[in-house]
Amino acid sequence: MTEMTSRSPSVSTEEQYAVQYDRLDNEPLSVAVVDAVASFCNEAVTDLEPLHYTINADALERLFEPRTDGLRSGGSVTFEYSDCQVTVTADGEIRVESA
Repeated sequence: MTEMTSRSPSVSTEEQYAVQYDRLDNEPLSVAVVDAVASFCNEAVTDLEPLHYTINADALERLFEPRTDGLRSGGSVTFEYSDCQVTVTADGEIRVESA
C-alpha cells in the first residue's frame, strides 16, 4: 500500500486544491479538511470558522473511519465551508473548490 500524508497535494490550481488523506493515519479527518481549506484560501487555520459550525465533524470522522470489515470502498460527501465547496471521498481524497 502506498503511504501518503494528508497534506500531500495531488492537484493544486487557483480553482481547485486536492490532497490525498491517509485514512489509517492518526490525524483526524476534520483536521485534514480544515488544513486543506486553509491551504486553498491561503489563510491560517485559526482564521477559519470552526468546522463544526458547518458539518458534524464527529459524523464526518465516523463516515470514513476504518471498519472491522475494512475500509469503505465508495461514497463521498460534499459541503460548503468557509466559502469553499469541499468534497471528501471514500478513497481518501479531499477536494476544495471555490463555492
